[in-house]
Amino acid sequence: MGRVGRASTVGLVDVSVDTSVRVLIADDQELVRTGLRMILDAQPDIEVVGEAADGAEAVALARSIRPDVCLFDIRMPVMDGLEATLALAGPGVDDPVPVVVITTFDLDEYVYAALRAGARGFLLKNAGATLLAQAVHAAARGDALIDPNVTVRLIRTFSGSTAGGRTSRPVQPIEPLTPREEEVLATVARGLGNTEIAAELHISLSTVKTHLASLMAKIGARNRVEVAIWAYQTGRVDAGPDRRT
Repeated sequence: MGRVGRASTVGLVDVSVDTSVRVLIADDQELVRTGLRMILDAQPDIEVVGEAADGAEAVALARSIRPDVCLFDIRMPVMDGLEATLALAGPGVDDPVPVVVITTFDLDEYVYAALRAGARGFLLKNAGATLLAQAVHAAARGDALIDPNVTVRLIRTFSGSTAGGRTSRPVQPIEPLTPREEEVLATVARGLGNTEIAAELHISLSTVKTHLASLMAKIGARNRVEVAIWAYQTGRVDAGPDRRT
């Protein structure tokens, strides 16, 4: 049962309790929106503040209510999730809104293009409540989370291509990477989160964030997704079996 005060399925949602992360959901299937809303509303520190049935409505609503995170399906009418992501988080957007793409198409080129456009990760629709909540929180704090079931496969597949299928030459770092930054780079490419990296490298969480920020600045990456792609493009991580633990 939904919370008292919810006026409609699509549009603004009246939620009286303030929580730490405000989420806007956009999917053209009402059943999917309802399921996502129920999962997120069950989290003590997440609230759904709006819903939209297409990308154009989602962009207008996001600009109006300024959610902390947008959760977008890729394939929607009027404006798809890629266009909506570009509009809210793309290059040149002065005040971008964090976007997480949630889709059934784990190797679709649109997903890669959305990440390039500024999305802070993506999940498969069967990811589960825990991973969904983690992705929302990661996006809200400026991180990116990709479903670990497809992380390495996706990045290996598209690391040598642009969204249009053309080969792109990886940029060179403005300064050489330190040995520790190389280690952090390898773990990011495997799809590990900051907490997992800290445990594996036996360093503090704040130290991980410091190294990651430095790494991103050196290679001109906007998020950890682009860091991982760069690792494969430059050959620093091979395209062997998924070594995520």
